[in-house]
Amino acid sequence: MQDKEATVFVIDDDPEVRDALERLLRSDGWRVQAFASARDFLDAPVAAGPCCILLDVDMPGMTGPQLHAHLQETGVGLPVIYLTGRCTVSIGVRAMKDGALDFLEKPIDADALLPAIALAVERHRQSREKDQRLSDIRQRLATLSARERDVFNLVVLGRLNKQIAGELQIAEKTVKVHRGRVMAKMKVRSVAQLVHLY
Repeated sequence: MQDKEATVFVIDDDPEVRDALERLLRSDGWRVQAFASARDFLDAPVAAGPCCILLDVDMPGMTGPQLHAHLQETGVGLPVIYLTGRCTVSIGVRAMKDGALDFLEKPIDADALLPAIALAVERHRQSREKDQRLSDIRQRLATLSARERDVFNLVVLGRLNKQIAGELQIAEKTVKVHRGRVMAKMKVRSVAQLVHLY
């Protein structure tokens, strides 16, 4: 059974293709949202959990590559798997250069599609987790005072308390106090963990 939080977006102007993909994906345990156009997708609310997009290359109005470019320009980093009825090497190469995870020809082979979706969703999950970790670290850094930030920077460079005191022209005892606060605010127990955050 697939992750209940994950969503696969199917964007294809052909209703038969949309319906077939929706049936296949639901039978494999995926949550699916299908759209007849790029505009319909853009007008819909964004899913909160990990996801990927199955994107038709040729659609009236905004094409698949145009939608992909728009998403990248607006900072929406969703993994894309292109689907096409007419595959050329140049289209495939361009799609991969633009960051597509895969490029599959119609009629779609389930044995190729399902693993590609699982990989795309897992990559998106990992990317979201990394972004969340970085956001948490930034929030912790924002709680440091200017002096604590100075001490933090020197600690991660491997400076000893005595050296930090000399560089900042403060007492070693004061360095120890600031260092303790840095460790507490950054939620770490060792210098190694602090360096890892940096």
